[in-house]
Amino acid sequence: MKTSIPPSHEHPFAQYVRILGKGKKGSRALTETEAYDAMRMIMADKVQDVQLGAFLMLLRVKEESPEELLGFVRAVRESIKPTDKVTVDLDWSSYAGKRRHFPWYLFSIFLLAEKGHKVFIHGASGHTIDRIYTEDVLQELGLGVATSWSDCANQIASRKFTYFPLEHLCPKLHRIIELRNVMGLRSPVHTLSRLLNPCDAPAVIQGIFHPGYRPVHQLAAQALGYGRVDVIKGEAGEIERNPDIECLVQSVREGELLEETWPPMFGKRHVKESELDLRDFAAVWRGDREHEYGEAAVVGTTAIALKLLGEADSQERAYELALDLWAQRNKSML
Repeated sequence: MKTSIPPSHEHPFAQYVRILGKGKKGSRALTETEAYDAMRMIMADKVQDVQLGAFLMLLRVKEESPEELLGFVRAVRESIKPTDKVTVDLDWSSYAGKRRHFPWYLFSIFLLAEKGHKVFIHGASGHTIDRIYTEDVLQELGLGVATSWSDCANQIASRKFTYFPLEHLCPKLHRIIELRNVMGLRSPVHTLSRLLNPCDAPAVIQGIFHPGYRPVHQLAAQALGYGRVDVIKGEAGEIERNPDIECLVQSVREGELLEETWPPMFGKRHVKESELDLRDFAAVWRGDREHEYGEAAVVGTTAIALKLLGEADSQERAYELALDLWAQRNKSML
């Protein structure tokens, strides 16, 4: 009795699962073209759920290569069709969420916007329990998020920053991220989404949690032709430097790969928050409450972004500008 399916009847996507899962000696990474073709099938709903699950988990165990990421991102970018032109200066991805510190990176975005830089934020929320996400915090602060490209354009015009949830940016990717609680593991979508740069911003900043992903993002960004990119190991995986430790920034500058280490801002470690009450968070912006760690995280993160945007040619100058922006912020905004 035959138990195998004739090759002529094999599902077209099966080849990609086989490449990744054919044992220790038989498996290999996908080429860029294979990754591109596989993701195009996923975006076109030409993959069965069981195949998608197997594909994602095999990639998770292996970890994505720069070539695979490049192919995935190219395919997804082709499927994203903005209905309104949104011109921005900086692409800021936010997919990790925070658990033990406030989302200080949001204050950095506010400062950059007040300086006149247009920031496009994209991300997802709710896929990992016990975390707070950018979308939820913006809603809680009364700032709202975009649900259409038209909203994005209007928010950029009025306040210089916008947050566009992946749910609206690319519903198919959002569905895959939502599998996090079904599979028990993150998927490659968390990685590739950070590289989308859907508005073709001239500058891209990314935060990762696992240091091994930092050069992977750097190489993929270079291959995608992004001109100015910074990748950091951010607090909890968000784009936020931890001021208590040194921060290695791996960059792309017009095709050239660079590295720069920013030294610790303190000689001590700060105690993490016992709870995250957003009223306390907003009070720091308004100047009603001091927070040594948080204010340093804001200044440090802003400084890295300012240098990326060409506002400063040295760390010292970037810190000076960031401190000035923090001191002169519009405290009545929140």
